[in-house]
Amino acid sequence: MSAQPFPLFPTTVIGAGAWGTALAMAIARNGHEVLLWGRDAVQMEEMQKTHSNERYLPGLRFPDTLNIIGDFEQAVTAGNHVLIAVPSIAFSDTLNVLQPLIEDGTPVSWATKGLTTETGRFLYDTAAEILGESHPLAVISGPSFAAEVAKGLPTAVTIASADDLFSQALASAMHCPALRVYTTDDVLGVQIGGIVKNVLAISAGISDGLGYGANARAALITRGMAEILRLAASLGARTETMMGLSGIGDLILTCTDDQSRNRQLGLAIGRGLTVEKALTEVGKTVEGMHAAREVLMRAQQAGIEMPIVEQVCKILFEGYDPREAVQALLCREQKAEAGHLASIPNN
Repeated sequence: MSAQPFPLFPTTVIGAGAWGTALAMAIARNGHEVLLWGRDAVQMEEMQKTHSNERYLPGLRFPDTLNIIGDFEQAVTAGNHVLIAVPSIAFSDTLNVLQPLIEDGTPVSWATKGLTTETGRFLYDTAAEILGESHPLAVISGPSFAAEVAKGLPTAVTIASADDLFSQALASAMHCPALRVYTTDDVLGVQIGGIVKNVLAISAGISDGLGYGANARAALITRGMAEILRLAASLGARTETMMGLSGIGDLILTCTDDQSRNRQLGLAIGRGLTVEKALTEVGKTVEGMHAAREVLMRAQQAGIEMPIVEQVCKILFEGYDPREAVQALLCREQKAEAGHLASIPNN
């Protein structure tokens, strides 16, 4: 990795949930100073006392260079780089509060996967509009569960940015033997992969909750990947990005492991719970729930078919029976797989 072209430290992490804390720990393990802020004052006081996040990552002590800051303005103004790890529903509000506090040129990155709630826009576009042109921006994505990153288990992620110097600097800050970091300038492709896989993971969970087995899950993942590729091509993202960590890698992880909140939601629905009760059982933000309608809308606007996403939307928002939705997928018109996939452009 190249040397830092501009200072990133201290890095301020906004969001003290599992993912924000895990990323703060990963950067701090490399010897860098990290400031971590969260909105729950009681939790922040407890984290300062225990030097750990017992609510989300119990039993894991923070590196010495990770400091808990209870005051938002202090945390932001003290940092040379801001990393946002909040749910997509809070993303634009966080940027609006952040904007008047950070100096021009301060780089901003985020590990949020979703769309802007109010507008359905990609988060990169929302950040550019709110923050202005002076701030280098980057997206952190890929197949990564917070607990495993926090424990130092082997993980690989992708950083996407239009600013190559920033992406290389951030990759250098995060990269270590247990965390391999790749970079790309395909910001759109990385965002699409991180958004759509959450919706598809709900479908995989529903199938498993219904007891349909491994064969059905594999079919949903494979055909779901075809849906991602079609949407990505229609919006101008690169096919090779979708076949990498932030595309198929993240899709496989989220569809197959019960650490995924989206999969957990699907499992609960497949077992017979209502959507409302399933959300209560998960008890945390389920990004696929927020993104499903917007993904389907974009597909319809582009004139492409995303039948799995369509059936997930019917289950989540129209009260469709999960068994009938799966049956609708199975009864679709027979097609030649190779010819169907060949229609996807290789941008």
